[in-house]
Amino acid sequence: MSSFDDSLQPVLGKKSADALAQALDLHTVGDLLRHYPRRYVEFGELTNIAGLEIGEHVTIQAEITKVTRHQMRQRHGTRTEVEITDGKSKLTMSFFNQLGKYKEQLQVGKQGFFAGKVGVFNKKLQLQNAEVQIFDEDDDPDLQKMRPIYPAAAKMPTWKISNCVKQLLGVWEGADDPLPVELRKDRGMMPLDAALRAIHMPEGWDQIGAARKRLKWDEAIAVQLALALRRQAAAARPAPACPCKSGGIMDAFDARLPFELTAGQKEVGEAIAADLASTHPMNRLLQGEVGSGKTIVALRAMLQVVDSGRQAAMLAPTEVLAAQHARSLQEMLGDLAQAGELGSADQATRLTLLTGSLPAAARKQALLDAASGAAGIVVGTHALIQDKVSFADLGFVVVDEQHRFGVEQRDALRTRAADGSSPHVLVMTATPIPRTVAMTVYGDLETSALRELPRGRSPIATNVVPVAEKPQWLDRVWQRVREEIANGHQAYVVCPRIGEAGSEEMEEPPLNDDGRRQPLAVEEVAPMLAAGPLKGLRIAVLHGKMPADDKDARMRAFAAGEVDVLVATTVVEVGVNVPNATAMVIMDADRFGVSQLHQLRGRVGRGSAPGLCLLVSEAFEGTTTRERLDAVASTLDGFELAQLDLEIRREGDILGATQSGRKSQLKMLSLLRDSEMIAEAREEAQRLVAADPGLTKSLGLRGMAETLVDSERAEYLQKA
Repeated sequence: MSSFDDSLQPVLGKKSADALAQALDLHTVGDLLRHYPRRYVEFGELTNIAGLEIGEHVTIQAEITKVTRHQMRQRHGTRTEVEITDGKSKLTMSFFNQLGKYKEQLQVGKQGFFAGKVGVFNKKLQLQNAEVQIFDEDDDPDLQKMRPIYPAAAKMPTWKISNCVKQLLGVWEGADDPLPVELRKDRGMMPLDAALRAIHMPEGWDQIGAARKRLKWDEAIAVQLALALRRQAAAARPAPACPCKSGGIMDAFDARLPFELTAGQKEVGEAIAADLASTHPMNRLLQGEVGSGKTIVALRAMLQVVDSGRQAAMLAPTEVLAAQHARSLQEMLGDLAQAGELGSADQATRLTLLTGSLPAAARKQALLDAASGAAGIVVGTHALIQDKVSFADLGFVVVDEQHRFGVEQRDALRTRAADGSSPHVLVMTATPIPRTVAMTVYGDLETSALRELPRGRSPIATNVVPVAEKPQWLDRVWQRVREEIANGHQAYVVCPRIGEAGSEEMEEPPLNDDGRRQPLAVEEVAPMLAAGPLKGLRIAVLHGKMPADDKDARMRAFAAGEVDVLVATTVVEVGVNVPNATAMVIMDADRFGVSQLHQLRGRVGRGSAPGLCLLVSEAFEGTTTRERLDAVASTLDGFELAQLDLEIRREGDILGATQSGRKSQLKMLSLLRDSEMIAEAREEAQRLVAADPGLTKSLGLRGMAETLVDSERAEYLQKA
């Protein structure tokens, strides 16, 4: 038993193997061995109950303080309620006619592990579908000293996982170590099989530290090797040199600019111009919030490429955004984008929009413009990378909102150049990315940032409204909305859900399994507001499932001031600009990610009046969820917020596991705490790939890169 790919069934038996597969998606020896303990507890060390997250499956170490048995009135049998404590807070569990083996164990004063899903019952924390392991006085003293706590699930608590791991390690013969012996010695790393044994069955904290160091390094070097191989592959194909040219379309455009570029725009523009002038393919990430001026930087770069006699393409994630970009670029260029038309400027080029829904004649013309070179700038969606789309001489590609595209799609664009060269690539994102994340996940790109906040924007005050603790504050929320309307302004109310058939007839939303109600819906909240706290105001609804014409009509009415309050889903997150809207109420704000909350509140404060954003939530103080909301309220700087988000939230989905439908492979590495190790791994990876291109002589290292970080995972996807 030595291969990580071997099935678990021969060693654990069908029952345990099936349970691990169903509960935790663990199928192979490697899956189980890399299912690392989340933490370790020593005997007598109780878990902090106050910080538990509702809806989360947890394992806690606690002490029983009360056991009460009740005869049930509604049905035959008894209900046993067990209260446990960490010394400060309390948690209850209920057992219905099913005590079984627990009957003798559940005694006041006993300590043990209690596993289950955290929920709420009668406004008190409850552990649902609980499983229990009471510590026995006859337990192995070493086991009592250091107990691993694994990420667990219903029907597969931590102690069962621990037993499976012990059973596997009892027969495991180890595996080939992919790290060269010299590298291990230079960095003081323990062998892989020793590290895996130590992480699951440690003899002390020192051993845990040494094991973590080795396993973190494996993940860091795997990521950086994958990115180094990508950089090497990209550099193998030269790019067309597109140096600046005086007296061309870019100079004509700059001469017409009605404003001066910011210092940041000038600095980034110079770096991009230098990249474009080289035959080394540019791969650069440009990040900056909405309104920071990314588009003008990208346009000037495209004009530099057009001046050199080549074409530029801009790729947007949706047809709506592609059309929006095309309109915006057309307006900025004016007659400089009207080549071949009466009254066009002398240096003019042609700008063409190419999307899948264009009428046949327009699409045919757009394809012809791209293929003939008549269009210097082509704007479109992923349709641009289809095989039937060809360019006369593509020198530069701008990709907007990179995290919505697969790496393979980005690579496919590079093959669109007619002469087989690799076009320069500029990736833009409005989602600020912490340096440690960019270094890890965008390691094949140079990064630039526009840090200036949008000019002429009013300040936005953000406050958390904790309705679970202070329900009366919700009344004040609606009073504030009325005050804004009375002052001649408008407001948004954002909900996580559209609604369900018949939901508007419900007195209150149904409960989820964890005791929490379902997220509030637009179709439930709008009539409630119209009949209650916002009665008499002009209220309209907007969501993604409405017909396009209806959506446009609602937005136009809101923009024209014909609607006081727009109750909407996140369709208002991007592309909506109503300067008169000054207030935003986000219901169930804890159901949104940090980045999404930051983007949403950017819809207010766009005029001369200050903006107000109220984050309504039932999250309890002290929980991670509440910390995220407090972080959003604490700063308007998206870059600082991204860093705070990284500090607060659990890591592991950084490489897009949620979106790709696969398990994350970064189990041990912390992008925040291990930034120094990541930087060292980047240098080591560059040295290894330079000495052995393609890692053809180091198959173990190449296997690490391919196993831990496949090409689809080598992209950043915001999980918040």
